[in-house]
Amino acid sequence: MNAPHNHSIFEAGTPIPEKQAAHRSPRPVGKAAVEFLVLVLPGFSQLSLGSLIEPLRLSNALTRDTPFTWRIVSLDGEPVECASGFFVSVAGSLFEVEKSLGPKASLVLCAGENVENCATAALRGVLRRAWRAGAQIYALGTATWLLADAAVLLDARCTIHWSRLAALSEKYASLAVDDVLFVRDGPIVTCAGGLAAFDLAVDLIQQMGGPELARSVCQHVTADRWRDGASCQPMPFALRGAGKRLMPIIRLMETHIEEPLSLEDISRRVSLSRRQIERLFEKHLSRTPWRHYLALRLTKARQLVELTDMPITEVAVACGFVSPTHFSRTFRDYFGALPRLRNVPGTKR
Repeated sequence: MNAPHNHSIFEAGTPIPEKQAAHRSPRPVGKAAVEFLVLVLPGFSQLSLGSLIEPLRLSNALTRDTPFTWRIVSLDGEPVECASGFFVSVAGSLFEVEKSLGPKASLVLCAGENVENCATAALRGVLRRAWRAGAQIYALGTATWLLADAAVLLDARCTIHWSRLAALSEKYASLAVDDVLFVRDGPIVTCAGGLAAFDLAVDLIQQMGGPELARSVCQHVTADRWRDGASCQPMPFALRGAGKRLMPIIRLMETHIEEPLSLEDISRRVSLSRRQIERLFEKHLSRTPWRHYLALRLTKARQLVELTDMPITEVAVACGFVSPTHFSRTFRDYFGALPRLRNVPGTKR
């Protein structure tokens, strides 16, 4: 086995310029080093991986010790191709180091778009054994799906990248899935991935080294701050200037997909007239409230069609359509094709 973090493009302990050395901070007394075993899966997000590791590397460079170390592994010990098309070298196979996944271990799962293809019996076994052994488990981006598939989340609070939120909530109904950046629930930490992994990393740095070290890391990557894990995942750019009056309406729509509210119901709940609501949508989104509500329902429907084995009839009901025929026709008019369930090979259904 190669030495920890002595591979790939992610190397701990990179020297920093002499003029920055004076800003180094000592590692807090009593804080033991944390080693992450990072499993990268085919098609993983390079952005998620880099957003987690780079702040940890900077934290090491800015302190007098090395509080964070990491080893990157794959399922078979071979280099892994990320979603961007290039390969990341690894220190070995997950199965070779599985015995190290005890109470003091930290396992990070980094996955991508085709996470369902990675849900194998062998991986389920490792995740269950690591969970039973008390290891800290981190899931980045879509990797929360693998924890749910392995039945280690149970009824835990969790999050996942927004593109899988609806499908995860529907397929694993016992989960409390939040639309936030990251969630800690006991030994399991789930993160929406992408730049949210940076916020998680800085949060870890703050726990280990304090707020001053966390601010120094942010300064080095030209970030003015880091976000709290409870922050919602970013909204579409078109909604960022929507103001305080439109967002509660959209949140109501998002939480009433299966049984859609009428515009009159929404109007009463937000204490705005129907005409005021229509003007808000026209001003900020250039569409009617009904059209936006329909888009939310159909977006969830597409997630369920593509990512679960739910019959079309159940998808229609879950998204508030009166019949499968009506749903299929509306889906075709919106997306240009009829809904067709995707059979994902290698996934336990």
